Amino acid sequence: MDERWTADQVLALAPDAASGKAGSRLATPAPWSGTGTDGATVWGLCAGSGSKPYQTVVDTTGPAYRCGCPSRKFPCKHALALLLLWSGGGVAPLSPPDWVTEWLNARRQHAGHRPAAATTSAPAAARRRAERRAQLVTAGATELEQHLADLLHDGLAGAEREGYQRWDEIAARMVDAQAPGLAARVRELGALPGSGGDWPSRLLEEASLLHLLTRGYTHLDRLPAPLAATVRTRIGFTNDTAELLAGPVVRDRWLVLAQQDSSDDRLTTRRVWLRGAGTGRPALLLSFAAAGRAPDLALPPGISLDADLAYHPAARPLRAVLGERHSPAVPGTVPPGTAVGPALASYGAALADDPWLSAWPVVLTDVVPIPRDTSWQLADATTSDALPLTTRPWRLTALSGGHPLTVFGQLGHRGFHPLTAWSTEAPDPVPL
Repeated sequence: MDERWTADQVLALAPDAASGKAGSRLATPAPWSGTGTDGATVWGLCAGSGSKPYQTVVDTTGPAYRCGCPSRKFPCKHALALLLLWSGGGVAPLSPPDWVTEWLNARRQHAGHRPAAATTSAPAAARRRAERRAQLVTAGATELEQHLADLLHDGLAGAEREGYQRWDEIAARMVDAQAPGLAARVRELGALPGSGGDWPSRLLEEASLLHLLTRGYTHLDRLPAPLAATVRTRIGFTNDTAELLAGPVVRDRWLVLAQQDSSDDRLTTRRVWLRGAGTGRPALLLSFAAAGRAPDLALPPGISLDADLAYHPAARPLRAVLGERHSPAVPGTVPPGTAVGPALASYGAALADDPWLSAWPVVLTDVVPIPRDTSWQLADATTSDALPLTTRPWRLTALSGGHPLTVFGQLGHRGFHPLTAWSTEAPDPVPL
């Protein structure tokens, strides 16, 4: 089997559009010398502005990168160009030179001798901190309950007159209470008044869910353990990665369905969606980096990993952390999908377990994008079922050409947001 990635999979690793374009321009044999690959590693020397060429190497099992250029982007344009050259068959099989072997050995040694996490405090002190935070969060949830009661008592129309400042102040109080999940939902709530003709109903819906969340936390001991874990996560409590990986893990052949980055003023968040070939379970990996930088975790859509995953505890587990990888990544196949009806049923079942769920990942098979009035739908090719699309699907429509596709995306209460598609003519994944 050819284990090279496609060009789309390589470009999905680019930290931004400019890096992808620059890498594409460099992906020709002219600036490169000393290129080679041993299957899992790709290397080469790229002529730059200095007298010495840049040593560039990529470990595709990570993937991990090293380049002698001064760029602070990961991967840099040289690494992207080298991978594009490799994906097009422009890199010959060779034994790695010494500088590549030294880098690989250093990586393996570092992975095998990572120091254990230092204990920053005694167990008693850690317990006191946890108790203190629980008290702060409880006080914050109680205060938020009062604000929500005031909202209903004063009437929803008053929310539009008061503007966003009041909600921003309440969100700041939730941050002080160490409940970042509540703060984020309060900010979303504050943005609803005046945001459209149906804003009063949406405000009431979101306020009700927020009330349900605060009540769930203040009565946490009455909830089943999986639901209690969901509530804690929605409030903003986190789980230690090492502790998760020390517990039960799920080994499977995981197909990478999509990779998506989002940014704000402080943080870049990368979301990678996976699906187990044997278990059929979806999984979501999250990684973060400072604003303007790409997170370290990079898994291009379409590759398949034999790896362990540890799920965060929840009533409907989805978020996971990546554990041991048992072999190098290989190209995957088109994922099996479902019709629109069963997809809606799976979203409904997930929502029953987690009422604060904004969307659920699904793979749809044999669907066609079609226009309807001023919007678009994704119609089932074999039934009369259809889903409204949350975006105008120009690339999806061009890929389809009127023919059925397999599409992965997120199904939520406002419709379906496509992320990746596969066509029968071109089975490689196409990011949307």
